[in-house]
Amino acid sequence: MTLFSCYEQERNCSAFKTGKFSSETTVEGKKYSTTFERNDSMQIENFNNKIDTFSIRWINDCEYILENIKPKNREEKKAVHVKILNTKDLTYNFEYSFVGETKKQKGSVTKM
Repeated sequence: MTLFSCYEQERNCSAFKTGKFSSETTVEGKKYSTTFERNDSMQIENFNNKIDTFSIRWINDCEYILENIKPKNREEKKAVHVKILNTKDLTYNFEYSFVGETKKQKGSVTKM
């Protein structure tokens, strides 16, 4: 018996490799919002009026690693693995975790 899905999630990840974005994540019940601008190798993020710059390394079209270029503490030195789960129009949903850790968080990004 073969099963076919008539619902396939869109994953047009290459449309989100560069541009200006806004992001929302919820961690332990608290919602966080940030804006960022990304090119093929850098991401500049503005969170609570604090600017951070990250190097971005694409593993494939839908996964990348972020590393803080000027970490101020041990927590900021940890690289973050991001996986785009699905895309729709100008939005994508993603999950992320610190590299080497299994606990994942989820969020959404909208291209501005």
